[in-house]
Amino acid sequence: MIIVTTDYVPGYEVIELKGFVRGSTVQSKNIGRDILAGLKNIVGGEITDYTKMMDEARQHAIGRMKQHAEEKGADAIIAVRLETSSVTSAASEIIAYGTAVSLKKMKND
Repeated sequence: MIIVTTDYVPGYEVIELKGFVRGSTVQSKNIGRDILAGLKNIVGGEITDYTKMMDEARQHAIGRMKQHAEEKGADAIIAVRLETSSVTSAASEIIAYGTAVSLKKMKND
């Protein structure tokens, strides 16, 4: 599965639009991470536990978007975007979305 943020894939032609696809996940904080985050707020620096948690959440959302595209028979997703929002004070949603398409490799002239 080709996944790109552009509206096209170089060297390929879009032969069929399969439609909008998306995947999301909601991640919540935990007490251990909150305690460490509180300490980091005092001394400064990256909160690596949250960075790791959000990276994992992005991977879950992209994986679910990819599965949605596969269910539609697509072999690529173009115009991919990622967004995040707070669901509660202790949880965030990550959503990945794009356009599922079928591609055909262009012939070299």
